[in-house]
Amino acid sequence: MEPQITLTVRLSPSALDTRRGVVRLHPEVLAALGLRQWDAVRLVGGRTSAALAAAGDGAGAPGVAYLDDITLSNTGLTEGSEVVVGPVEVARAAAVTVAGSRLASTSLTPETLRAALVGKVLTVGDAVSLLPQDLVPGADVGEVRGKLSRAIGATWTNELLTVTAVEPAGVVTVHSSTVVGWRDGARTGERREAVPVGGSPVAVGSAAEPVAYQPAEQERPEPLPLADLVGSQEAARTLGEWFELAFSHPELLERLGARARLGVLVTGPEGVGKASLVRAVAREQGAEVVELVAPTVAVLEANAAAAAVTAAVEAVRRHTGGGSPAVLLVDDLDALLPAASPPPVATVVLDILRRAVALPKVALVATSARPEAVDLRARGVELIDRELAIPLPDAKVRVELLRVLLRDLPVEPGVDLGALAERTPGFVAADLIALRREAAIRAALRDREDPRISTEDLTGALGVVRPSTLSSSLRTGDLSLEDVGDMVETKQALTETVLWPLRYPDSFARLGVAPPRGVLLYGPPGGGKTFLVRALAGTGQLNVLAVKGAELMDKWVGESERAVRDLFRRAAEASPALIFLDEVDALAPRRGQSSDSGVSDRIVAALLTELDGVEPLRDVVVVGATNRPELVDPALLRPGRLERLIYVPPPDAEARTAILTATAKSTPLAEDVDLAAYAETLEGYSAADCAALVREAALTAMRESLEATEVTSAHLTAARAAVRPSLDPAQLAALEAYAAGRG
Repeated sequence: MEPQITLTVRLSPSALDTRRGVVRLHPEVLAALGLRQWDAVRLVGGRTSAALAAAGDGAGAPGVAYLDDITLSNTGLTEGSEVVVGPVEVARAAAVTVAGSRLASTSLTPETLRAALVGKVLTVGDAVSLLPQDLVPGADVGEVRGKLSRAIGATWTNELLTVTAVEPAGVVTVHSSTVVGWRDGARTGERREAVPVGGSPVAVGSAAEPVAYQPAEQERPEPLPLADLVGSQEAARTLGEWFELAFSHPELLERLGARARLGVLVTGPEGVGKASLVRAVAREQGAEVVELVAPTVAVLEANAAAAAVTAAVEAVRRHTGGGSPAVLLVDDLDALLPAASPPPVATVVLDILRRAVALPKVALVATSARPEAVDLRARGVELIDRELAIPLPDAKVRVELLRVLLRDLPVEPGVDLGALAERTPGFVAADLIALRREAAIRAALRDREDPRISTEDLTGALGVVRPSTLSSSLRTGDLSLEDVGDMVETKQALTETVLWPLRYPDSFARLGVAPPRGVLLYGPPGGGKTFLVRALAGTGQLNVLAVKGAELMDKWVGESERAVRDLFRRAAEASPALIFLDEVDALAPRRGQSSDSGVSDRIVAALLTELDGVEPLRDVVVVGATNRPELVDPALLRPGRLERLIYVPPPDAEARTAILTATAKSTPLAEDVDLAAYAETLEGYSAADCAALVREAALTAMRESLEATEVTSAHLTAARAAVRPSLDPAQLAALEAYAAGRG
């Protein structure tokens, strides 16, 4: 039987591990399992997964496994849970099939996709990022990063894929001859098929074959009633008025000196219901809808792509020839007409669309989740001259969406949709549909006779379904500021700076003051800065976008600045929102002192522009965290930017008592345990050290007996010998001097 060890799960503190599919184990654990560094291990938690094992800090507790965020999610566990770790046999994959966003599946060739996955270990159902596995010594990622950045844009590091099939079954690793493809059947060496207008497939690269529009054989989505367009009623009313003028009263517009042509760009986060809005309003106006799915056309050869667009326009012309108005719906226009490096066929496509929009009783409606990525020529006065935005659903809208989605389903009485909506910040309609599907699966597995969706099914589904619009969102769980031991002044300062502007904007307006734009948390490592932000987000039920400092760095000119702009754009769409910049000293160091070809300087300039530029930042608060505040560019710390600096000091005896009490609230302690007296002996221990002591004491009790029911004072004393204080006196003195100078 293969050896295996049960360990406590913690999120890896290393930014390098983020989204890499690794687990850090103590060297003693690696030796006990007979593993070498970078061998694959099986992880058994809420579900079974696999990852690459790397050596952790030899000075740390041996009973802890540090998982990166993706691996933590794949195991279905949370911090503090237990995972069973053991060796696993890994096969070389003959074939791997993945599913991903529409942007990724239409932008990445199988060769680029395979290059991004080489060296990773995969199991069916796992999530995997596109970040190349360059942590393993000797890994040659070559130009993979550049290819991914050019294909997808600055957000390529946020893309997540799901492994849907592997061959052979089990745990596999991708290598240079693995056949990798998307779930729709596209694989290396095969011709991808696309359905440009909902009709017959057109083979990629078959430019010689004529492309003609044929009616779709697949069933089209039934347009929703206007009453079900929750959160989009105002946009639906506006679009309906535009349709009515263009279709029924063109002479009125002509008399007033305006052309009757109508071109509209509907924007909003992916999955918010842009296409559903257009279909519903078009049906209300009696107009036929011809859909052109831009990503499927974008992968065609130039002649085939132009022919597909022409076929769609001809279909529109046939509908208007019969006397009824028609809408040409171009879904995800940015894929067909990108602003960055537009393909040669873009000019031809633009000309075809201009002729289409000039036809009587024809409206061109395009959708895009990334309007800034659309070719500027498409947004000219002769083509698309109007824009309609659908916002991210707020809590009230999510309640109504959930009510509509669950109204015809067997739901147990007592389900609190309001509470569920509060726990789903950042969710769009598509995410809530996925949540409903996952809850239905759980209900069916629990009761095969008369299944009914319960509160437990819905809340359990929250652990699986993540908001698609906030791929870099911070996991808060059920944390709140009440779970943070001591730190009374720090918590009050954060509440005033972060929560008050988002909760009480009227009070600031009444007093005639602008709310703070941001705050900088600084203090020694392990002091609980990130934990504070997670608790703050949980208390305020905020949409949180978390970014490690190095994640926005890109060697390609302009990509880092674009990533910063995209980050703030997504935060504005998700407002009220909080942007958390961890390790901000790596992201915004003092300008003029770096040797990275000016990348850091340009990122600082982009941050300054977004924080305090011409366009005001509304309902978005920025929180930075660092243990080296003296390295942060001073311009970022002036009023109007990260204007409030909050020092998170190392815990004193009273604070250590509170931290130990909060950490041990679920740990049965023996009567001889006096946490207050124990805390007095922990001078120099950080908050993370105190939490590690409680975990190590529990593991010590388990080593004595797996039937142990409590932790004694002797166990805590033994834990103190294993967990040493991590605070560096020199660094602590420098931070206190900095805080005194700021004070």
